[in-house]
Amino acid sequence: MSTVTQASVAEPAPTAPVEPAGKRRFPVGGGLRYVLLIIFAIIVLMPLYVLLVTSLKPASMISADQAWRLPVELSTAGWAEAWGRLSPSLYRSLILAICAAVLSSILGSLNGFVFARWRFPGSNVIFTLFLFGMFIPYQAVMIPLQGMLLDAQGFLPWLDGIPKLILVHTVYGIPICTLIFRNYYATAVPVEILEAARVDGAGMLRTYASIIFPVSIPGFVVTLIWQFTSAWNDFLFALFLTNAQNGPVTYVLNELAGGQNPNYASIMAGVLVASLPTLLVYVVLGRWFISGLMSGSVK
Repeated sequence: MSTVTQASVAEPAPTAPVEPAGKRRFPVGGGLRYVLLIIFAIIVLMPLYVLLVTSLKPASMISADQAWRLPVELSTAGWAEAWGRLSPSLYRSLILAICAAVLSSILGSLNGFVFARWRFPGSNVIFTLFLFGMFIPYQAVMIPLQGMLLDAQGFLPWLDGIPKLILVHTVYGIPICTLIFRNYYATAVPVEILEAARVDGAGMLRTYASIIFPVSIPGFVVTLIWQFTSAWNDFLFALFLTNAQNGPVTYVLNELAGGQNPNYASIMAGVLVASLPTLLVYVVLGRWFISGLMSGSVK
């Protein structure tokens, strides 16, 4: 007959005391965090509120003392004028931002792959020279750049306008895109895969097209958003290299806001219209932006 010892008896697991339903603890730190976030959100959205309500007011209701008041009667005259003035330049800015973002991202991806996995004599020096391109102020090169492009325009008349800005933004976007992709490929692509491709006889372009490019989506999301926003919001290059007839939306928006008797409703509506594409880009691709930006940061 077997005996049950005291050691063999399983003791019941201790349970946490159950608090009454009416005495739940309120996380003070979490509540304060949410309050601060709401306050910061209100502060950030205050200019947007003023833009929106002013764009919907008739001219007689627009004044400094009525900036915070809701419109008594809605008026879309400002939106109609803003759209009529900005719609051609919006199309030109869309072509500029898309072409510059795609071209600089592709060239930056190729450069980043070479600098990350295809070492050659002097690669570190050349990569450092690439990075210098991010720290050159645009104002320092604007006059010689304008003269050089005017000379090139004499041989290539089609370069005038948006093609000129596409070329400039593509060239100036290569350094930052190269840096992002170089760090991404140095951490996200195992060396063993590239060595296996070399053993199979794949060259650099075949390796990039078959192995590197399919896993480059996070990096492309980061560079496309970055370059699209930079090209869309640019005003300095547009001011020096284009005019109101062939320039982007920022140039025309500046003219819309100028004059002796500005129409504030159309100006506010124009600002909202001009900022909508970049907002949509961040809304659609924003969920991948931070993950793609951080994926190449640990090296």
